[in-house]
Amino acid sequence: MGDEYFLLVCDDVPHDVVLTDPGVRVLDVARVVRRLTGLSLWHSKVLAVRIPAVVLAGVPREDAEAAVAALRQVGAEAEAREQPPPDFLGP
Repeated sequence: MGDEYFLLVCDDVPHDVVLTDPGVRVLDVARVVRRLTGLSLWHSKVLAVRIPAVVLAGVPREDAEAAVAALRQVGAEAEAREQPPPDFLGP
């Protein structure tokens, strides 16, 4: 019997929080990234200056929107992107 894959459709599609521009207050953005991810301040700053950077992956829409709002509040540009559905059928 071959492998079968099932795609479950649910109401909450996972989202990624992507930092597109840290703005001029990089240290403030790094502090928010630290609070969101639990990384050290040094790793958060490295993540904040590597653009574009996925800060959070696979989070619910409400959490993603809250993270984007926190990043925008300190002057960064960020967006919440829906994760694409997995391609189980393959090439």
